[in-house]
Amino acid sequence: MLRAVEHLAELTAYRDRDALDVSLATTLKDLLAPLSIAVYRCVGEADAQHWILRARITPQDLIATADPLWVEITSLPRVSEVPDRQACLLSRQMHTTTGSSTQTFFPLGNGVDVHGVVEIETESALDTESLRLVGSMLRVFRNFQDLLDYSERDTLTGLLNRKTFDDSLLRLMSPAPAAAALTGATPELRRQPEPGVLYLAVIDIDHFKRVNDNYGHLIGDEVLLLLSRLMRSSFRFQDQLYRFGGEEFVVLMRCAQGADAAIAFERLRSNVERYVFPQVGHITISAGFTELRPNDSPTTAFDRADKAVYHAKQNGRNQVHHHALLVAAGKLADESRDSEVELF
Repeated sequence: MLRAVEHLAELTAYRDRDALDVSLATTLKDLLAPLSIAVYRCVGEADAQHWILRARITPQDLIATADPLWVEITSLPRVSEVPDRQACLLSRQMHTTTGSSTQTFFPLGNGVDVHGVVEIETESALDTESLRLVGSMLRVFRNFQDLLDYSERDTLTGLLNRKTFDDSLLRLMSPAPAAAALTGATPELRRQPEPGVLYLAVIDIDHFKRVNDNYGHLIGDEVLLLLSRLMRSSFRFQDQLYRFGGEEFVVLMRCAQGADAAIAFERLRSNVERYVFPQVGHITISAGFTELRPNDSPTTAFDRADKAVYHAKQNGRNQVHHHALLVAAGKLADESRDSEVELF
């Protein structure tokens, strides 16, 4: 009993979703001593969902492994390609298969949706006590995940909120830990090296004050909610979308080059321009983006993207600008480079 309580304390000690999934896998591994534990999530549109591996660990592993965060979704197995996992997902109930070993699948989700599966492989079927233990751990996991959603997400749009941005950015920019350096104090995760460059974009609704003034704040809130849905449909599942407050939004994404990032932000700009918002009609957005540099802080990176947005607003709005291209064209000064100080 004490051992289970200790693991519950460890499971709820983390505010990072990667760490939370890894902690669930390592907790169940320590309690059950299985052949393997894996946590899978469903990603993609409802009619074409895929499995992404969030954490997998065996008794021999020092570190849990996972799919790359910015993996190409078409390289992941479709939900229908793993029938046992799919059966658990659709039925929302435990599912078991038996062969040379036993695989037990548990639905993973919140009180409304099931969006993942925990897959436990054991030499023989789990006994009643083990099944109850897993069920209890998953209920705690679900409740804690709901608390994270409440604290990390904007209540109106459901996008990530501003207070999660700094930690997310610093975590994305940090190199993966080496196995030899592990202390066991926190759950570690090994992913394949991520290709490409991280980009940060700031997105602002043009003349949003007019919407509130002319139609009221309830209609203004509806515009914000509908824009957040357009953002979700315009970007990939792994791109991180934030509402910073008011009409300001932020995107963190990884692309091979600036031209690819520009295509994604231009796609959003075009989708917003074409969309007919109820009562309001058409609105537009201005966006600016920048690549993240090794020595960036969240503030310096945000400031560059924000300057690109300001340039867009000063030059007609309804535009997307890359900060580096504006600097190269002599339209902006790169003050962040000038202010860098080397410390000895």
